[in-house]
Amino acid sequence: MLFLISVISFLAIHAAPNSFFGAGELNPNMTKAAIAKLKAVYGMDKPLFEQYFDWMKNIVTLNFGISFVSGQDVSSEILKRIRVTLWMNAIALVSVFLLSLWLGIKAAMEYERKSDKIIRQISLLSFSMPSFYLALLFIIFFAIKLSWFPIAGLHSIEPKEGFADIVDMAWHLTLPIGVMIFVGLGSMIIYIRSLTLEILKSDYYTFALARGLESKKLLRYYILPNLMPPIITLLGLSLPGLIGGSVILESIFGIEGMGQLFYISALSRDYPIIMGILMITAFLTLLGNMLADLALLKLNPYMSRG
Repeated sequence: MLFLISVISFLAIHAAPNSFFGAGELNPNMTKAAIAKLKAVYGMDKPLFEQYFDWMKNIVTLNFGISFVSGQDVSSEILKRIRVTLWMNAIALVSVFLLSLWLGIKAAMEYERKSDKIIRQISLLSFSMPSFYLALLFIIFFAIKLSWFPIAGLHSIEPKEGFADIVDMAWHLTLPIGVMIFVGLGSMIIYIRSLTLEILKSDYYTFALARGLESKKLLRYYILPNLMPPIITLLGLSLPGLIGGSVILESIFGIEGMGQLFYISALSRDYPIIMGILMITAFLTLLGNMLADLALLKLNPYMSRG
C-alpha cells in the first residue's frame, strides 16, 4: 500500500502544471545553462522513472532529499515541525473519542428527551461546520473580542523556559485543538448514538435489564464491549482527516507544524518536502489502521479465524 501511494503521489505531483524552476525560466537574468545546472544538481534532468527509483533508494535510508527553497535536508525540516502536529492530532483524537463516547451513549440512553435533542443539534452543527470557518469565528470571539487566547503563533514574544514554556505552548494551541475536537465530534456522536440504540433494542440487553442489573454493569459488560470494535475501526479511518485538517488550521493559526510546511511547500512547488510529508503522513495513517486492527483482534480474538 505504501508503495502504491508513493507511485501515485510521485506521478500526480510531477503531472501538476508549473514547477519550482518555472519562475527561473521567466527571469531574464537566469540563463538556460544555469537552470539546466540547477536541474542536474537536484536530478530533475533525468527521465521520470529514473527520478522515482533514485528517490525510492534514498527513502529506504530515510533520506528525503534536499529542499529546493531552503537548501536544507528534508528530514531535518520535517523533524523540526512534526512534533507539534502529532501532539495536536493525538490530543484531538483522544478527546474526540472520549467526548463522543460519553455524549453518544447519553443521547441514546435518553432517547427523544431534551438532552438527546440538544446533543443531536450539537452533532449536526459539528458535522456541517467547516474547520476554517470555525477557526475564524474562534479567533474573532476568543482572541480579539475576549482576548483570552493569542491570535496565532506557537510561543509568546517573551521567551519562557521549563514548565512555563509548556504552559505557554498549550495556551497557544488551545484554539486550534478546540476547532479540531469540535469538527471531529459530529459524525462520531451520530455513529455511537446509532450503535447504542441498536444495542438497547437487542435481546441480550433486554434480558440483562430484566435481571435487574445496575446501570454501571449494563454499561460496562453489555454496551461498551459491543461499541468498541466499530468505534476503533472508525477512529483508524478518521486519522487521514485529522492530519489533513491540521494543514488548514496550522496555516490559519500560524503554527509552525508539518501542515503549514506542506502548504508553503505546495505553493512553491518544493517537490522533496511535499513527497516527504506525503510519505510520512501515509505511513502514520497505515500505522494507525494497523494498530486499530490489532486492537480489534485483542478485543475479539475470534476475528482471526475469519
